[in-house]
Amino acid sequence: MSSEANHDIRITGRKQVEVTGISSVESFDASAFVLTTAAGPLHIQGTNLHMKHLDLQAGVVVIEGTLVALEYAAQRGKKRRLVGRILR
Repeated sequence: MSSEANHDIRITGRKQVEVTGISSVESFDASAFVLTTAAGPLHIQGTNLHMKHLDLQAGVVVIEGTLVALEYAAQRGKKRRLVGRILR
């Protein structure tokens, strides 16, 4: 899928973020969004967040509000393998 091959983040004035290369929106509310991207899970935190535009076929989401933090989370499958190795 071409939308997953390219992943970019564009922040405009701490009030808007456009993320490309997304495959799904896992959860969202006024203070946080969790997106699945080509680069792994992305957590977006802020206040008064809302989705302005979503196109999953193109792999694009635009979120508006006051941005506080963007963070990539560790991939869940990799964590499980590491825990499994430790517990052996």
